[in-house]
Amino acid sequence: MTEAAPLSGLRVVDLTRYLAGPYCTQLLADYGADVDRVESPKGREFTDASGKDTYFFLTANRGKRSIALDIRSDAGRVALERLIARADVLVENFRPGVLEGLGFAPKELLARHPRLVIARISGFGADGPYRDRPGFDQIAQGMSGLMSLTGTEASGPTRVGIAISDVLGGMFAAQGIQLALLARARTGRGQVVDTSLLEATLATLTWGAGMFFDRGEHPGPAGQHHPLSSPYGRFRAGDGYLNIAAGNEAMWRKLVAALGREAWLEEARFATAGARVRNREALSAGIESVLATETVTHWVERLNAAGVPCGPVLRIDEVFADPQVLARDMRVELPHPVLGTVQLTGLPIKLGETPGRIERRPPLFGEHGAEILGEVGYEAVEIEALVAARVLKLP
Repeated sequence: MTEAAPLSGLRVVDLTRYLAGPYCTQLLADYGADVDRVESPKGREFTDASGKDTYFFLTANRGKRSIALDIRSDAGRVALERLIARADVLVENFRPGVLEGLGFAPKELLARHPRLVIARISGFGADGPYRDRPGFDQIAQGMSGLMSLTGTEASGPTRVGIAISDVLGGMFAAQGIQLALLARARTGRGQVVDTSLLEATLATLTWGAGMFFDRGEHPGPAGQHHPLSSPYGRFRAGDGYLNIAAGNEAMWRKLVAALGREAWLEEARFATAGARVRNREALSAGIESVLATETVTHWVERLNAAGVPCGPVLRIDEVFADPQVLARDMRVELPHPVLGTVQLTGLPIKLGETPGRIERRPPLFGEHGAEILGEVGYEAVEIEALVAARVLKLP
């Protein structure tokens, strides 16, 4: 194992807000990038009534430093230019045109800093008829088609339970940044990385889009079961829910044996994969009548032992007590000077030789302003002048 994380030495200027942008830059920080989050001196979004950072901020900003700098002022823009001059990556999620209005149009930035990678995350992308619309997660979930595939006919279109479009936008932006850095290693030139919440979510439709391309019609909501396979979905047991994924003929035979219902193998309505999909309602009712006789834990152990993919439907509190989750370090805790400790999710990608690390807590508001400006040549008296002019706010 080497000491350096894979993005060690990479400098990122983070102009992002809300979730998609901060999630992107947190992914970079997790794997070694030095991320400087530039915030408005007017205050940080997502604090509680006492001014403490909330879970919304804490879960997307670990590993970063914070500088509270008014980039709408002349002096603030000068300081920002100096930060960008030493950076490898600039990330922003303003609406299209805002960065240009601040005097940092990507074309001009690349002329001054040809190795810079500029990542832009918006609701709908840098062009097209919706480019100027404000974009938020719920809007993207609906317009991408994702909500139309989620839920049931009775529930109507249903949002995913977390801000999945924001998260996907951040993930694709982080991937785009790394692709641009790989290209820069060959060409010596930076470029603009442009993605949006709409495109990021739409790109994950996979077979949902494929069904439309194949049939020319809307697939409809998937509900609790896989639309192309049965039994493959969520089922109720004696004390809760579990998922079963008997995705092929061998698993189907193992399932009926484990349930003690071998007679189903002789029934024409369950004889083939297609027949089981067509008769899903009757099959699911039969399976649930058996599952109701025992607990979720009983069936998860029994079915997995029989070679049938199966798992419980866990609540969030159960997830973070699960032995597999804990064994894979997906629940971490960091000391925090205000909150005592903060609990965060762990790293989903484990690298054998150059692993990422979660070592730096989410920053306090403006915590590193003097430190960051000092690194780009500001003297103490100049920093004091920026504070006096309300261009910079220190903690």
